[in-house]
Amino acid sequence: MFITFEGGEGSGKTSLIKEVSKWLVENGKPTLTTREPGGSFIAEQIRKVLLDNNNLDMSPKTEALLFAASRVQHLEEIILPALKENKIVLCDRYIDSSLAYQGYARGLGLEAIIMANNFVLEYMPNYTIYIDVDPEIGLSRAHQRGASNRLDNEALTFHKRVREGYLKVSEMYKERFIIIDGNCDMKTLIERTLTKLKEIV
Repeated sequence: MFITFEGGEGSGKTSLIKEVSKWLVENGKPTLTTREPGGSFIAEQIRKVLLDNNNLDMSPKTEALLFAASRVQHLEEIILPALKENKIVLCDRYIDSSLAYQGYARGLGLEAIIMANNFVLEYMPNYTIYIDVDPEIGLSRAHQRGASNRLDNEALTFHKRVREGYLKVSEMYKERFIIIDGNCDMKTLIERTLTKLKEIV
């Protein structure tokens, strides 16, 4: 089973995935946890370019294609082998991030992103956990943790468009999207997510 986790900056995805992985392992389910961009050696090199605060002049099209390139490498090298071993793959971001960020928020269009990600379309997630958080709350959390990257530092208006993009994408893929209200503390977020996962895993 392939489960992806999506959300804006500061949504709590990374911490949530750790808890979900722990729960699955405790229940005897072989699990692989990975992330995008990155997840493999080559994909991690692309990640550094994408998130580097020095790359402020990056074209939205370049950004979209770099994400797609990282995704293909990650899929072929990490995700598919794990699925063939019957592991549950938990991935921090996947194609829906590109649809929301580059397709919608950057204005490239959802169709353009789908075309750029043609190689991965036959390996879509079984389920996508989307953590819906108000951008103001998410950015406050992101800034509190100290680390910031090129996408964290975008204006609030951009992050609001990202959220709009995610909600639009969730309508397109209703059959696999599970929306969790993330405007809460981490303990509550974990409880809400596990309640949903117990119905499908």
